[in-house]
Amino acid sequence: ISMPLKTEGKTKGTAFAVGVLSGAVEPVFGLLTLMMTGVIIPFMPYLLSFAAGAMIYVVAEELIPQGHSGGCSSLATIGTAVGFALMMALDVAFG
Repeated sequence: ISMPLKTEGKTKGTAFAVGVLSGAVEPVFGLLTLMMTGVIIPFMPYLLSFAAGAMIYVVAEELIPQGHSGGCSSLATIGTAVGFALMMALDVAFG
């Protein structure tokens, strides 16, 4: 957060303050999560699966440029998701 702000012409103090404020919510929500552990634990597999799926989508869509070169971005993303699902199924079956 701070480095792009500094690059765009903000002062060091402003960039530092915004960087600190952007990370200030993490301990607050960490403590809130700790207090709600009993409620959250049954949903953790689903929440973690959603987070993992979102990260796989971001990697397939944004970080692998070869998938976009032929103009079939959606096909490349779907192929990555299907391949990952197959890999995980095989890992569970033969793991």
